[in-house]
Amino acid sequence: MPNDLEIARAAKIEHISVIAEKLGIDESDLEFYGKYKAKLPLKLIDLEKVQKAKLILVSAITPTPAGEGKTTVSIGLSQAMNLIGKKTTVVLREPSLGPVFGVKGGAAGGGYAQVLPMEDINLHFTGDISAVEKANNLLAALIDNELQIKGSKLNLDARTVSWRRVMDMNDRSLRDIVIGLGGQKNSIPRETGFDITAASEVMAILCLSNDLADLKRKLGNIFIGYSMDRKPVFVRDMKAEGAMAALLKDAIKPNLVQMIGGFPAIIHGGPFANIAQGTNSIIATRMGLTLTDYVVTEAGFGFDLGAEKFFDIKCRTAGLNPSAVVLVATVRALKFHGGAKLKELKTENIEALKKGLVNLEKHIENMKVFGICPIVAVNRFYSDTDEEVRIIKEFVESKNVVCSVADVWEKGGEGGIDLAKKVSLMADTCNKKFIPLYEWEWPIEKKIEKIAKTIYGAEAIDFTAQAKNDIKRIIKLGLDKLPVCIAKTQKSLSDNPELLGRPKDFVVTVREIQISSGAGFLVPITGEIMRMPGLPDEPSAYNMDIDNDGNIEGLF
Repeated sequence: MPNDLEIARAAKIEHISVIAEKLGIDESDLEFYGKYKAKLPLKLIDLEKVQKAKLILVSAITPTPAGEGKTTVSIGLSQAMNLIGKKTTVVLREPSLGPVFGVKGGAAGGGYAQVLPMEDINLHFTGDISAVEKANNLLAALIDNELQIKGSKLNLDARTVSWRRVMDMNDRSLRDIVIGLGGQKNSIPRETGFDITAASEVMAILCLSNDLADLKRKLGNIFIGYSMDRKPVFVRDMKAEGAMAALLKDAIKPNLVQMIGGFPAIIHGGPFANIAQGTNSIIATRMGLTLTDYVVTEAGFGFDLGAEKFFDIKCRTAGLNPSAVVLVATVRALKFHGGAKLKELKTENIEALKKGLVNLEKHIENMKVFGICPIVAVNRFYSDTDEEVRIIKEFVESKNVVCSVADVWEKGGEGGIDLAKKVSLMADTCNKKFIPLYEWEWPIEKKIEKIAKTIYGAEAIDFTAQAKNDIKRIIKLGLDKLPVCIAKTQKSLSDNPELLGRPKDFVVTVREIQISSGAGFLVPITGEIMRMPGLPDEPSAYNMDIDNDGNIEGLF
């Protein structure tokens, strides 16, 4: 079987104008980035059509090193929906270079369920993430310049500045740094650091904005710190939002590409789900819902992270209501949650599989909490035995949930026909409206406790002294009615990455709460989660190369 990169290169790829024509888009409305990528103007969005189309969310069980294939299933499902006559677009996030060069090696689907051009999408794409990085770091430079100006009207207190620089790479050495060394001419020495771009507030803002004016307003609402006389200072006080928005004038436009098979795909924005809201932009979702009858989208990591934030932040912000939700599970991941070793996951292990089903059980329960119409997709791998697959299917159906086995990695859309039929039927017939988990007006502690106890299964929540002080500060600023976007490890339902399966009787520790007033949410930081990842011992970058003809190797 060829690898992902070989499959992508062998696939027929059509000029992007041909893909646009299938969506009824005039070529004059396209902003071309070569032959196979194009930006779409926001004027194409029709809010009446948005309300009539069907939105399908794809989420997953708790991630494992074995992989779950959520993006692959999203793409394969979209291919299959088109094959059965359902006009469908897949709407996804843009890959961050950090994971591409770190662990994943690529994030554009897999096998015969991929988006194209795969290499471009994984490496720089149309420059959106770079633009987010520049806008973020422009603000950082302006803040340090403000601190250097004698007699500044803002009189900013350097000790209270919380804004950090970002870069789209995993670099643990930049997590905590000191800047301004070298004397008075080089500004005020102070502690700061770098986050990965996907974790930045600017990225979150881009993905939660309705248009350019809304983007500029949200950028202006970013909280910077306090003045020397303890008055809050926002970006709008610096009048920096205009310049930041100018850097994002193209990045705010969603990107049109294609899936294998010549079906349309929209890719835009890239926030992580363990440290941000983890879903593509509101603009891209609305664009897809305008142009086709169905949109398949995904929320990052497990249902406890991406999907919860998708519902409680994105859907409520944008007025969206998913018609169906697909939960992706794999035999390999469930065996891992059941105690099997990573090297043994390709070997049949019924005992470990049955033990690991508790993780799937919890995520099914969480789906029902939101009052949505759930479907479980078993993403099948070649090493899965019929008995293992049967056990999962019977377990899911015993919970009165629809189940389908998908083989989209090997067969593309053809391997997802059964799933597509079940999903489209569910989307067409389910009239339920999702139930928010909490009300934004609740006290901060109550919102966090509701998520941690209901979705994670926590016994209690411990707020450190720092977190308690943060809550007092947030209330004083009048920002306590914002939703919460909890930063938590993706490796466990708890805040401890070592607790697999379905942990019980655990305590979630909230160590601090950061303010993302521009994005419109608060970020409780739990456990040891960090906003700048590190590289593994053997980064994917070691396996990548390029030949004299410009062909890239190792990107899979």
